[in-house]
Amino acid sequence: MSDFYAALVESTDDAIVAKDVNGTVLSWNPAAVRLFGYSEAEMVGQSIVQLLPDDRLDEEVNILTRIRAGERVGQFFTKRRHKSGRLIDVSVTVSPVHDKDGNVVGASKIARDATQVLERERRLRQSEARFHMLADNIAPFAWIAEPSGNIIWYNKRWYDYTGTTLEDMRGWGWTKVHHPDHVDRVREHIKSCFESGEEWEDTFPLRSKEGEYRWFLSRAKPIREEHGNIIWWFGTNTDITEQREQAEQIRLLLMEVNHRSKNMLSTIQALIRRSVKDNDGFIARFQDRIRSLAVNQDILVRREWREVPVEELARLQLAFVMDAPGEITISGSEFPLNPRAAEIIGMALHELATNSLKYGALSAGGGQVSIGWEVDEEGGLFSMHWTESGGPQVTAPEQTGFGSTLIAEVPRRFFGGEAGIDYASSGISWSLKAPLAMIRAGLSQSAATN
Repeated sequence: MSDFYAALVESTDDAIVAKDVNGTVLSWNPAAVRLFGYSEAEMVGQSIVQLLPDDRLDEEVNILTRIRAGERVGQFFTKRRHKSGRLIDVSVTVSPVHDKDGNVVGASKIARDATQVLERERRLRQSEARFHMLADNIAPFAWIAEPSGNIIWYNKRWYDYTGTTLEDMRGWGWTKVHHPDHVDRVREHIKSCFESGEEWEDTFPLRSKEGEYRWFLSRAKPIREEHGNIIWWFGTNTDITEQREQAEQIRLLLMEVNHRSKNMLSTIQALIRRSVKDNDGFIARFQDRIRSLAVNQDILVRREWREVPVEELARLQLAFVMDAPGEITISGSEFPLNPRAAEIIGMALHELATNSLKYGALSAGGGQVSIGWEVDEEGGLFSMHWTESGGPQVTAPEQTGFGSTLIAEVPRRFFGGEAGIDYASSGISWSLKAPLAMIRAGLSQSAATN
């Protein structure tokens, strides 16, 4: 058996060193040669202190004191000097060796190169420090939850704002800082997302440690492992109180501008009625066009002067003829118009509807008006049509007026495409073809010319 144990000591990758209670080396295995660079002949009979850097001499004194007392020294990390003079990181355990009477006669030391272990720990500490530096200094609150939704971590920003602790917030404790008017809705929504695995987004107020409520845009994203199973949820809460206040101010301003501009349009209508006499037809058409502008303004203000869906524009502009004798059908995919395009197309639709109600398919039972549009993404083209049938027989006008300008000239000139009206006897038809860059919301006019 002694030969077997000797073979173990000789073949192990751990440096195994035997020393007496004074620190004199008694045995030195091959792994110790590889680790420290000294041969067995160079170390046996020498003090183990030879391996210690100057600033760690007290370390060996402490070890020997504990060994003499029969105490085992558990694993610890330290530095030792290689024969070349360089310092190496090692992990060390030291155990007392007893004789048959139980007396401590020496020590068995096991040492292992700890360079890689300590480097991994250093990188881990560095990574953790960077994470906390980032997480605790970003503007949003941040948090991590288990797959069930049980929140286990918040960044410092959360605690600074709410004045809470992790113990207060564990699990679903976050509901304590939610506004009572919103908490049930928020809880049900996020619970549904936790169960379905869908990304979560919501807006609600949170209470600060001073008792003030501020609004936050909150999102959470599921973090999945390689097989798609959710292992964590990562969430953020971004303060949008000022943005909400600014948006409300802008909304009120737009409403005020809309109100004043409508008053101005009313003033213009009154001036026209007083200035143009004995021409009721002209005054009526002019008032119709003013009302069309007002409808466009209402739509744009409600949409915060951004995008207007084609279908919404068509239905609102044609609301005044929906009870006409003729029938209107509207079809087309969802498509957002930019504000200027909405104004021009809205005026054209209103003009077409007014004419149809007086002279065309909408003036008689059985008349049909078909309105539709198509989007050709590959060709970069938007197409729209107005087609009438089943109404009175159509004859082309001998001369064109301002209505024709609204229907054809203005769209053609502004969009740089094609716009025109065909006076077929079976019913008039209007068509528009325009570059998407001039029509779609989110694209500037300059995009069409680049």
